[in-house]
Parts: sequence; C-alpha cells; structure tokens
Amino acid sequence: MHGELQELGRAVKQAQYRQHRALDSALSAIGTTLAQWDALRAISRSPGSSARELAAATFQTEQAFGTLVGRLAAQGLVERRPGHGRRIEHHLTPPGEQVLAAGHKVADEVLADCFSALPHADRATLLDLLQRLTAERDT
Repeated sequence: MHGELQELGRAVKQAQYRQHRALDSALSAIGTTLAQWDALRAISRSPGSSARELAAATFQTEQAFGTLVGRLAAQGLVERRPGHGRRIEHHLTPPGEQVLAAGHKVADEVLADCFSALPHADRATLLDLLQRLTAERDT
C-alpha cells in the first residue's frame, strides 16, 4: 500500500515541478518570475491585503513575501500604503496590472500545454479530485 501512495505523491510532485519550471521559464520572457507573478495575482485578487494575508495566499513565509514585495515595489509594480494601525496595504500599480495580464496570457499557454495529454473530462476530474483533497485539509 505505501508503495502506491508514495508513487502517487511523487507523481503529483513531478507534475507540479514540471509545471513550475515551464511557467518560470515562460514568465522570464516577459521579465518576471513565477513567484513574482503569483504575488501580483494574489494582490489583484485581494487588493489592500496585508503581507501576512498575502504570504499565506502564496504559500510563503511572511519574511519571504516581504522581500519579494519589496522587489516588486522597487520595480514599480506594487504600491504599499498605510492602512489601519500598523497595517500596510498592498495594491497593484498600472504597470503591475500590465505584467499580471501578460502573465495570465503566458500561464494560459503553458498550462494548456502541460495538461494537453488529458482530455477535458479528465482535467475536470483531476481538478475535482485535487479540490476535494485540499478542502479536507483546509477545514
């Protein structure tokens, strides 16, 4: 039994690794990285969020996210504004919106290629199964 579960775990990790490498490589052509694009995506989904909230949304530590968003701010892609109390809110700038949009186009192309071996019905089933796995863990 453990051999099959370990094989499953490795297959999921291998698919994720290949997807991340392909995305990082393609995103570099538009001047960004997967981590940066993911941060822009998280800020776009929840404008005004704190670094703690965004770090959780991007599966990073607060310190790592702080370093990353500092680079994005230095590039003029993200703006940090004072919020309530000591809270710092994060927002995309117009150039950040442009990089995000370009990244969406790149990601759509890369992911279409990554999942091209699976027919639509299988992709839908895989998505459903993975959502069920993660929902059980997040509750």
